[in-house]
Amino acid sequence: MEGSLSNGSCKSLFKMPEIKFTKLFINGEFVDSVSGKTFETIDPRTGEAIARIAEGDKEDVDLAVKAARQAFDHGPWPRFSGAERRGIMLKFADLIEEHAEVLAVLEALDAGKLHSWAKMGDIPGAANTLRYYAGAADKIHGEVLKMSRALQGYTLREPIGVVGHIIPWNFPTTMFFMKVSPALAAGCTMIVKPAEQTPLIALYFAHLAKLAGVPDGVLNVVPGFGPTAGAAIASHMDIDKVSFTGSTDVGRQVMQAAATSNLKPVSLELGGKSPLLIFDDVDVNTAADMALLGILFNKEGIYDEFEKKLVEKAKAWVVGDPFDPAVRQGPQVDKKQFDRILSYIEHGKREGATLLTGGKPIGKKGYYIEPTIFTNVTEDMLIAKNEIFGPVMALMKFKTVEEAIKSANNTRYGLAAGIMTKDLNVANTVSRSIRAGIIWINCYFAFDSDCPYGGYKMSGFGRDCGLESLHNYLQVKSVVTPIFNSPWL
Repeated sequence: MEGSLSNGSCKSLFKMPEIKFTKLFINGEFVDSVSGKTFETIDPRTGEAIARIAEGDKEDVDLAVKAARQAFDHGPWPRFSGAERRGIMLKFADLIEEHAEVLAVLEALDAGKLHSWAKMGDIPGAANTLRYYAGAADKIHGEVLKMSRALQGYTLREPIGVVGHIIPWNFPTTMFFMKVSPALAAGCTMIVKPAEQTPLIALYFAHLAKLAGVPDGVLNVVPGFGPTAGAAIASHMDIDKVSFTGSTDVGRQVMQAAATSNLKPVSLELGGKSPLLIFDDVDVNTAADMALLGILFNKEGIYDEFEKKLVEKAKAWVVGDPFDPAVRQGPQVDKKQFDRILSYIEHGKREGATLLTGGKPIGKKGYYIEPTIFTNVTEDMLIAKNEIFGPVMALMKFKTVEEAIKSANNTRYGLAAGIMTKDLNVANTVSRSIRAGIIWINCYFAFDSDCPYGGYKMSGFGRDCGLESLHNYLQVKSVVTPIFNSPWL
């Protein structure tokens, strides 16, 4: 039912676990912050505090960087053979699978993500990502160079050094391992700052890394806030690289801080406004199911039928407690995001879009919002231009392939796009024409460890996943010597 909230009998479905890890993880130990400050992490189902977490600040980042620097400059991790790193990473992956239930609970509890999806997808996916890069750890090779002069040359690929990872709240597990796994395989040491909304699972991963045998100082986790802990990471002179996923505005600040400190390289995966282009040769029912995962442009020929089907499915979409297996949509991560989404819905109404369904909060407790669909949306409206990061869908019509391409590219972002069509020529033409880092054809949100993911334009640069991500954490060194008895000068 539209606007319904399935509470799922929370007491019968879920028992609050003991929260074991609430302190910073630095140099292999859980420690209080230097200041002694803590902050609340909130259960988005209720708006109530789960636990108090040690709040990392500049002084704590300094300690974590010192530990990571020592571990990189003098510790065993960069000096291990690839096979040794691989073995520890595989043990780490095994431990994730062994602790899958508690990890799925933490993902749902802290981020509001569906427990069933976390248990079947995010947590096994984390183990698979670790195994993927573990398999690459002993296959990092340079090249022999064919020199044009009487010289012998070859390249080495060496770990870049100490890395700062700043990860978002939307995929706390997936993003953690998309960044940490290739950096570990490369031989780097690191500091991870999880989003302040979702620190619990990152701290648990730190615990498992210790159990797996990751040496002290290699993986440090410092929860805290962007303007303090995040800014300290981005500007730190002893951090050799920063990898950031988050908003475009904050990405600019990270890049500026990195440039004005030690000119460290950065990888940025930023905002997106990823269209799903639905052509009129597809099954409307399938398209509607897919569309609930994406943002839409629709071919006029099926628009009215599709609109009806979409509203029907959205009204049946069950919103509620993420521990209820019948639920399809949990709460928003926190009140700030909840209020932001509701603000965009009001913008859509004021700018003249037609609200087909949804648009209101659900219940008196927690951060639940109805699945919301707008039609009669134009490209100049905020709901069409800006990344909302919530259950708000904007429907727009197109008549021709050329019009669809133009509309899809009429955005400052270029993270992803989807195409639904049976016509191979249309699929090829559109996929080659849209300026985005990944194109999904007759699917959406189809991620894989072997498939690079990142953006064009203001969606950032650099790639997570695939061997391209591994190369982000490696330096290329050229070694050149003269050939014996050859006049090489």
